[in-house]
Amino acid sequence: MTRPPMPQHRPDRVPFWKHLAMFREDILSTQPERLYRAKMAEVKLPFLHSVMVNTPDLVRLVLQERPRDFPKSDRVREGLRLLLGSSVFVTNGALWERQRRMIDPAFEGGRLRDTFPAMWDAATASAARLRAGEVEIEAEMSHAAADVIFRTLFSIPIEDATAAEVYHTFRAHQRSAPILNPAALIPLPGWIPRLFSRETRATAARIRALITRLTVDRMAAIEAGMAPDDLATKIMTTRDPVTGDMFDTEEMVDQVAIFFLAGHETSASALAWALYLIATHPDWQARLAQEALALHAYVAQGTAPGFGILRRFPLIRDTFREALRLYPPVPMLVREAARREVFRRRKLGAGTQVIVSPWYMGRNEAIWADPHEFRPERWQEAGNKACARDGFLPFSAGPRVCPGAGFAMAEGVLILARLLLDWEFRGVAGKIPVPMAQLTVRARDGIWLELVPRRSDSVST
Repeated sequence: MTRPPMPQHRPDRVPFWKHLAMFREDILSTQPERLYRAKMAEVKLPFLHSVMVNTPDLVRLVLQERPRDFPKSDRVREGLRLLLGSSVFVTNGALWERQRRMIDPAFEGGRLRDTFPAMWDAATASAARLRAGEVEIEAEMSHAAADVIFRTLFSIPIEDATAAEVYHTFRAHQRSAPILNPAALIPLPGWIPRLFSRETRATAARIRALITRLTVDRMAAIEAGMAPDDLATKIMTTRDPVTGDMFDTEEMVDQVAIFFLAGHETSASALAWALYLIATHPDWQARLAQEALALHAYVAQGTAPGFGILRRFPLIRDTFREALRLYPPVPMLVREAARREVFRRRKLGAGTQVIVSPWYMGRNEAIWADPHEFRPERWQEAGNKACARDGFLPFSAGPRVCPGAGFAMAEGVLILARLLLDWEFRGVAGKIPVPMAQLTVRARDGIWLELVPRRSDSVST
């Protein structure tokens, strides 16, 4: 058994300048290892006061019991504002509530079933794109997750010219966008220009222009009565039950940008780490491959299974959950205290940054048994429901829980099952990925796996 790799955590005390330099490269390596045991951690600087809360009672207080007193921090928006505008990911208050009222219906149970055939097509296309030999699996899963988004949102595959340009421009944007914008550390008035490179500005503008084209074309199709019944159509035709308004084009571009970022980047991260864990635990992989055989008849006949097929994959689902626990795509949720608070006898002023970390809660040594080990069987053990309730936060919790959580779980389980039907995944000697976090939890030099075609007789029925 191979223990999942950990970040290279910093010592407890480092000079501020070094801490800042490390943070520009990676969020996780700037955190000390003791946070897996700490109940709360505090940082006080002249221009920044932040606390990380690591106990279930404080996490529930911030995310579920008093969420309006801990809105999304404006500092989160600083590095994303060029791309996301005023999307649901960064807004607060009445605007956020209005956006969620119009978005949530698109991700209800019945709609999820409607998107399942598009997910299946993307999963099948991903299995067909893979090739035997050493493969950087993060890039492959990024391609697969982007394909799911375009097929379910706009009914077009990633091979569509506009979809492909959005995808490739987004990758260029990620490479150029800084993880740390100065305004994320030091609050600046709105009139002061933010420092972004020319490439960051250009790629963000290009992505928004391409999404605007898709949105305008879809609105024309809706008005002509010729629009496909996909997620974009559902969201664009949903009226706010309170005001009766619908999203205008600019608002819809903001929402599509975050759907693409959240639905593509986070799913790619989770799938890549799940495949690494599967590859490095061959005995468990053999059991998962047995489950994946439930898809064999559909592939042989060239037909798509129904949504109910997901019930045939309990071990694959538990594997995906365990990957999300160990490597939550979004490692830190940053809120802001709207007024004075007292946490564990420490006074917090209004404006204090309050951080809930899915990474540290998912590995919290006071909550989980063997928190740093890959043990997907834990999800069937008695008592694990309490652990999951207290420490499993890959989709956040409370009113701001990710509206696409069910979508992501269905997508992840289906893609893993489809890939395991065709391929055996093996680790590559000497290429152990080191987790790091920028927008999401990725590997410093990628995740390299060896892929071997799975013979039809290699998995017994």
